[in-house]
Parts: sequence; C-alpha cells; structure tokens
Amino acid sequence: MTDPLSARLAATVNAARTSQGLSVALLAERSGVSRAMIGKIERGDVQPTAALLAKLSAALGMTLSELIARAEGDERRLVRAAEQPVWVDPETGYRRRSVSPAGGRPLELVEVELPAGAEVALAAGTYAFLHQQIWVLAGHLRFHEGAQVHELDAGDCLQLGPAADCVFANPGLEPCRYLVALVKRGT
Repeated sequence: MTDPLSARLAATVNAARTSQGLSVALLAERSGVSRAMIGKIERGDVQPTAALLAKLSAALGMTLSELIARAEGDERRLVRAAEQPVWVDPETGYRRRSVSPAGGRPLELVEVELPAGAEVALAAGTYAFLHQQIWVLAGHLRFHEGAQVHELDAGDCLQLGPAADCVFANPGLEPCRYLVALVKRGT
C-alpha cells in the first residue's frame, strides 16, 4: 500500500511533467530515469529513492526540496520544527528534512542524516543549476565530488565546485548530520 507522501509525490511529479508539456519519454530522456520507472512513480507503485527523485526534480527544473514541498502543498513562511517535511530514502535510510519554508525561495536549507555506513550517489545533472554548501553538524562525511574526495568533520563547511557526479558517504559508526544550503543559479 502506498503511504500518503508517496501518493502526493506521484501526483506532484505527474502534475509538474504535464504542466511543462513533457511526455514520459521526454522526461525519461532528460532525467536518465526509465519510462517504466517514471510510470511506477507517477502511479504511486514504488517509493522512489533519493537518487531517482533528484534526477526527476532536476529534469523538471526544480530542487528536490521544491518537489517535496509541492507534494506537501505547503506555502507557509514559518514552519515549526515539528512540522518540517521529512523524507526517508527507502534504500539507504538517508533522512532529509526541509528546514526552509516552501515560500522562502531562492534560499533552501536542508538537514540530512546519513546512517552509519550509508552512501548516496547523485549524478552531476541533479544539481547543475544550484550553488550549494555543505556544513557538517555531527559525525564524519566523506564527500566524493567527481574525482576529488573531501573528508569533512563537525563544523567543516564545503562550497561545491562545478557540477560533477557526487557521493555522500558516512564511513563512521554513528549517523552523520549535515546541513545543505542551496540557491538556484541566476537568482
């Protein structure tokens, strides 16, 4: 059975795609996600992973936070901590909390908790249109930015360079918490 957020994500992906006049085939071409998988996501048959949602949101010209906020239908300027939308990757346990109010664009703040031993890989195209900084709040993050590897500890802050395939990895025994600050390029 589909959980409520997955059902709203399904409707949101479908609405964003159709409002832009994109066929499933064209969205598949732009995102690198198969037509079959997009169909499953839009029907709510699967709970998409972070990597899949990131590819789809980028191909639709929005951030992952925007996609989730649209699914939540939230346009408030103040969002209390207990009301901030949380999404958990079913594959890795990666936990993403949208700290910023949905109406707070262009700046977005996202808190992530990456379980011990977990890795999340994202293709360069998923964030090519963003300026991003990663601020580690607790634990250790091994961030692969293309061929470069950054070892980040609590308090360290990294500004991402040009878009490259990346991997967020937690080689530690405890969860890693970090904040991602992002702004769309050109804003």
